[in-house]
Amino acid sequence: MKLSGGSGKSTVVALLAHQGLARNLRVLVVDSDESNSGLYRMLGLENPPAPLMELVGGKANLKEGMSRSSLLNAAEFYLKDIPAAYLQGRDGLCQVSIGKILQALEGCACPMGVLSREFLKKLRMGADEVAIIDMEAVDRVLMVVEPSLESMAVAEKIKGFASGMNKKVSAVLNKTPSEAVAKRLKENLDRKGIEIIGVIPEDPMVSEACLEGRVYAQGIAYAAAGRVLDRLL
Repeated sequence: MKLSGGSGKSTVVALLAHQGLARNLRVLVVDSDESNSGLYRMLGLENPPAPLMELVGGKANLKEGMSRSSLLNAAEFYLKDIPAAYLQGRDGLCQVSIGKILQALEGCACPMGVLSREFLKKLRMGADEVAIIDMEAVDRVLMVVEPSLESMAVAEKIKGFASGMNKKVSAVLNKTPSEAVAKRLKENLDRKGIEIIGVIPEDPMVSEACLEGRVYAQGIAYAAAGRVLDRLL
């Protein structure tokens, strides 16, 4: 998942994760967004997992920590190999977190990007398991586009980046208030050569759930996310 802040990336990640669970898949959500700290609540978890950055001794010790004997030093690993403190889950839905920027002047998020790529490169999934990554692209880039000129401009830039990495790129329209707005977004993105694989409408139930910090596994946005997941699968 990629796009500018506020487009609803984490919301769409959570919706897709719950729809995967409804399809009897074991779902791993990899949180590599260094700023959003509330994804675990959207997934219905009581506590966030310990950040994987701690496995390597923190941002300042990343290079040295990656060379020490640990999960991240292995050639490959599976979900069962991840230490319990770093993998929070319930009912087949689990989450890992790369790390967060917690205070001002903490420095850039570059070490987290390095760790995220290393983790995803070595992670192996089973036949009935699926990984949904908030921010980092593995098999394909799924952009979340909201109804704004800025969001569409960023989508065009990301398409260029993804093409340079030989990644397939698609887009989901999120928070669309009407069919007319969705049609205008589709026409604009179609001219940019961006494939639209689904439309998630603006849904008051999502806003209420976000405000209350609870799971939203019902409503029109949830149903639309199911259709997006079916396209991806």
